[in-house]
Amino acid sequence: MGRNQIGDYLGTNHDSHGCKLDQALNDADRFIEKLASGDNEFTSIDHFLDLIDSEIGVYELREDTAKFGLNMEEEASFFEAVKRLSMITYKLEELPSGSGVSSCFNRAGSIHHSAMLLFEYEFRALLDNSKQTTDISTDGPSGDSKTEEEFPYFSAESLAIMDRIASTMIFAGYEAECCFAYSCLRLKALDAELSKLSFENINVDDAERMSWESLEVEIGNWIKIMKHCTSNLFSGERKLSNSVFSEHLSTAQRLFCKLATSLTTRLLNFPNALVLPRQYSTEKLFKFLDIYEALRDLKKVDIGNYLLAMEFVSETSLVQCRIGETAVSIFSQLEDSIKNDNAGRIPVAGGAVHPLTRYTLNYIKYACEYKDTLEQVFRKHDEMNGSTVEKDKQNDIGNSNGSPPASPFALKLMEVIDLLDANIEMKSKLYKSLSLRYIFLMNNGRYILQKIKESSEIHGMMCHSWLRKRSSEIRRNHKMYQRETWSNVLQTLNHEGVQVNGKVSKAILKERFKNFNILFDEILKTQSHWVVNDEQLKSELKVSISSVMIPTYRSFVGRYQSYFYSSKQAGKFIKYQPEDMEELIEQLFEGNTTSMVRR
Repeated sequence: MGRNQIGDYLGTNHDSHGCKLDQALNDADRFIEKLASGDNEFTSIDHFLDLIDSEIGVYELREDTAKFGLNMEEEASFFEAVKRLSMITYKLEELPSGSGVSSCFNRAGSIHHSAMLLFEYEFRALLDNSKQTTDISTDGPSGDSKTEEEFPYFSAESLAIMDRIASTMIFAGYEAECCFAYSCLRLKALDAELSKLSFENINVDDAERMSWESLEVEIGNWIKIMKHCTSNLFSGERKLSNSVFSEHLSTAQRLFCKLATSLTTRLLNFPNALVLPRQYSTEKLFKFLDIYEALRDLKKVDIGNYLLAMEFVSETSLVQCRIGETAVSIFSQLEDSIKNDNAGRIPVAGGAVHPLTRYTLNYIKYACEYKDTLEQVFRKHDEMNGSTVEKDKQNDIGNSNGSPPASPFALKLMEVIDLLDANIEMKSKLYKSLSLRYIFLMNNGRYILQKIKESSEIHGMMCHSWLRKRSSEIRRNHKMYQRETWSNVLQTLNHEGVQVNGKVSKAILKERFKNFNILFDEILKTQSHWVVNDEQLKSELKVSISSVMIPTYRSFVGRYQSYFYSSKQAGKFIKYQPEDMEELIEQLFEGNTTSMVRR
């Protein structure tokens, strides 16, 4: 309270406490009024000063932990008396110097300073010695332990005394001393809290020397600490400063802002250290996204409108941006890993799904659990790089289907999968059999499409035209497989050329059945070891084969089996009955996948 507020304060009604200070308070009020009217009778205040000096001595002799809180009414009168003493020193300081003024001012000032020292000592003791507990274990509170919502813990009585001391010191012109004591002790308490949570102040050199396994542990602990800060610690500190400085909320807000900024600066050292020293492999992405989200939550903490608060947001945003750029770099390495995959010198047994396809789609599926975060990361990346080319691509993909422009992350996903397609196409050429090549392409294409459909996050980002194109490609490979595998077999069942000079040639007929048996046996022998991973695709292939082969074979057998002399002779050439054909086709694509190359 400033000097211009003294008059207002004098208008406040004070309850009589029935103690020896009451009369002295009245004397002090009369003395202040006389000073205001120009009556400079300084001896009339001697009794008041003696009494205040005596009371200070009584409080100083009390035990450290019990200077206040024993008799609330008497203490209230003492605090009022100290406020009167503050007003007197203000008034005396304004008067022209003289022997009477100087003597009274020196004595009042000395007693006033002693009172402030007493208050500051007790203020520090209450802040430093109050019992504080915290529990951030995932199992939650147990027994009599305090829950995390109670941090920092101070009793209601301690808060009331600190509030009264702070108000009195600020009124007396000792705001700087009071705030300095508060800041020092709360920083000390916050340091202790971080130590309790196993916080390590890791710098760039430390991070460079540490293994990823060690860093991963530190990242997990740092994220836990950050969550504790944003959900509990900051709110606890705000509540405490508002309680201790309840009559001076702007001071409370400024102190909280300073504490939050100081704590955050320490916490930001670790993520800052992570982005500088090294390159990270693709599987490290998710830890960086966790860090990014923790920083995003930190930015949501409202610490006020001070310059410090703006610096707090600016510094947090900068570190968050660096982590985001690291995440973009890590995700982009997925493209490099696809381009540089040299494990494809040996084809996958049976044309099964390639390990690279499984890895890439499972990675993308897991990454899309962070869809919103990755959308934000890639959008920010595009904004920073001002990529008009990327924006044109987004618009083109969206407009081709009448949809909104594709997001930067969705565009990146489509680029990755298109790159994977090209890689799989290249690996398909390792198969000498064209039929197996198409099985391989179908397996991988269907796997990609199914993984996209299984994930609502991925599916929602993919443009319909892009998905339709993939489905069409699978159907095209299906047709190519059927043509390459079964066209020669069907040719042996062709009715044309069986007759010579108007009569069925038994020699040609026997040759047709013989060729059919050879081709069909070879397909059964070979393609029963091939693999079709997707049950629906396997069923579709078998149905399409049966729908072409069984009617054609039944028609051919039905028409020509009578031309053999006996059933024994017919059995020699007609190795399979039409009724057996479907069961034989069912044996296709049931290869043993345990021999597949695994990544």
